[in-house]
Amino acid sequence: MMRMLLIANPASGSGVDADTMSSRLKKLGADPVLVPAKDLGGRHPVGPGADGAQRVVAAGGDGTLGPAAELAARLDVPLAVVPTGTANDLARALGLPLDDLDAALTLAVTGTRTRLVDLAHAGPTPFLNAASAGLSVHATQRAEPLKRPLGPLAYAAGALHAGLRATPVGVRVGVDDEPVYVGAAWQVIVAGTGAFGGGSEFDEAEPGALDVAVLTGGPRLGLVRRAYGMRKGGLAAQPGVLHARGSTVTVAGPRRFNVDGDVREVPEGRFTLGPRVGIVVA
Repeated sequence: MMRMLLIANPASGSGVDADTMSSRLKKLGADPVLVPAKDLGGRHPVGPGADGAQRVVAAGGDGTLGPAAELAARLDVPLAVVPTGTANDLARALGLPLDDLDAALTLAVTGTRTRLVDLAHAGPTPFLNAASAGLSVHATQRAEPLKRPLGPLAYAAGALHAGLRATPVGVRVGVDDEPVYVGAAWQVIVAGTGAFGGGSEFDEAEPGALDVAVLTGGPRLGLVRRAYGMRKGGLAAQPGVLHARGSTVTVAGPRRFNVDGDVREVPEGRFTLGPRVGIVVA
């Protein structure tokens, strides 16, 4: 019987009943140990249940997955994802079951193939997909009250509002202690997997480094092209977009960042590359 640590976030988009989730995993032959999401983030594995754990299972949205992945990396075990958030960007990017709880739970228990992804940190906060400043912060704040009625479409509504109302921000971007851009930018994206925004993706992001895209300031009309690049690919090749890679990134100027869907402050605007973690995909 597989020993699992189950992190279930009741604040995620569709809501998660941890006891129900645990019961369903038991019926599939697992031995789950509940770990409250609020208990994640320490330097040591949480509680005696961590001893002998063979897998970490995270039921929640993208914001739950970073801390869960950090725990999985510390224990050197795979992470299984049960997407119950609003956007579920990582699950979407990896082709995991969406809107099918039975399939997601079965994969969490029976899956044997993993895909390695980079864990990253925004200051002390672990994340997997992307952290960004500028338009995405405006869009996320606008989308927040719309998540319940609109679901993933809330991000499209937030992005539209940001494109019409937001203004460029002044930034100083450095990669591995070398300056790469100083000036106005519509958005700065620091990417792990590169998935964000309910279906958008910085598809040039590759494992082994943090990828940075700076959407430099310019005419508002050009944002249409940028949005197309994030939906269809080819963002980094567009005029006015700077792309760099490294293990450490600093973004000075903005006070708040969108980190995997949660708006938060990042001390010194510092982002670092962490260890890789295996995500159960099949």
